Amino acid sequence: MAGLTHFDGKGDAHMVDVSEKDVTDRVAVAECHVRMAPETFDIIIEGRAKKGDVLSVARLAGIMGAKRTSELIPLCHPLPIAKVAVELTPDPDLPGIRIEATVKTTGQTGVEMEALTAASTAALTVYDMAKAVDRAMEIGGLRVVLKDGGKSGRYEAK
Repeated sequence: MAGLTHFDGKGDAHMVDVSEKDVTDRVAVAECHVRMAPETFDIIIEGRAKKGDVLSVARLAGIMGAKRTSELIPLCHPLPIAKVAVELTPDPDLPGIRIEATVKTTGQTGVEMEALTAASTAALTVYDMAKAVDRAMEIGGLRVVLKDGGKSGRYEAK
């Protein structure tokens, strides 16, 4: 299991020991999108969804998701999150909503999983709030686009 940090020498899953790592500023940005029918897109951007303001609720859900990542992903460390920002941008060319989540901390391990959880939770919330009119919505493109801080340095998706 060389290179996979969540496995020990015997191949058993374990939580990585970060106690010897330096405390540094860390940031991660993740993105995804929700593709939908043009009619669903119009309902959301015009504020006509029966469940309420889809984008505001999805933003809050994404923030909450980031804060609960260690409860959802078994080997994630609970982290002192300094900032979570979730941007939901309507894109008529998709048609749908583009989602970008940024998470920051100062600690001994990165926040990539928190950013991914924030983006995916926001996307799932968009789906939940609009599924009554469009069960064919598609969530896609979930990925880390930026990671900075720590020993491994900076990563930017191409």
